[in-house]
Amino acid sequence: VAMSEAAVQSARINLDYTQVTSPIAGRIGRSTVTPGALVTANQSEALATVRQLDPIYVDVTQSSAQLLRLKRALASGQLQRAEDLNANVELILEDGSRYSESGRLQFSEVNVDESTGTLTLRAVFPNPEQVLLPGMYVRAVIHEGVKPEAILAPQRSITRDTQGNATALVLNEQGVVEQRLLAVDRSIGHQWLVTAGLEAGDQLIVDGLQKVRPGAPARAVSVTLDTDSATLARN
Repeated sequence: VAMSEAAVQSARINLDYTQVTSPIAGRIGRSTVTPGALVTANQSEALATVRQLDPIYVDVTQSSAQLLRLKRALASGQLQRAEDLNANVELILEDGSRYSESGRLQFSEVNVDESTGTLTLRAVFPNPEQVLLPGMYVRAVIHEGVKPEAILAPQRSITRDTQGNATALVLNEQGVVEQRLLAVDRSIGHQWLVTAGLEAGDQLIVDGLQKVRPGAPARAVSVTLDTDSATLARN
């Protein structure tokens, strides 16, 4: 009887070996082996790959130069530190649309990659509809610092002169076009972050720049751009 019970127990153990369970919940890809193939515990090729999709992790890189500028701006008061240390992160998808869920910055590497001059940051995002997939290209917007009085101008309204200086055509209070010399920091989406040369309420000419000249009269017509509102001046 004891030998029979041992045989049954051994059969149960062997039966358990015929089932492979995943240690995580997720979606499984195609199998790399076929039915009847011999597999072993220490083989180099995996049976299949299971990927966790909700939540999903997004790794982004930030240059060490950008990080230094951010720290200096926070220290000097030019930027205000985000209230939450786990900064909000937004994603721009491959087609240019904004991902509906916001993520949280989980951690940042403490070392800089010597070959690229960048460090890696990881954010975690809810992905209930499984819109985000492993390997997908996305752009991340990380809210690490806030500039309350920042001025954003549409990129299409700003041009460069022969010296490479950023300029814009503005409609003044008298309804006359004037050219402004601007100082721009960087691009944010389809806009420029303007640090000097514009004030809140200025009316930028965003269309027909080739048709107007400084000193010419113009009439302002409000238009809505892709991501924000602006004022369009027309002759």
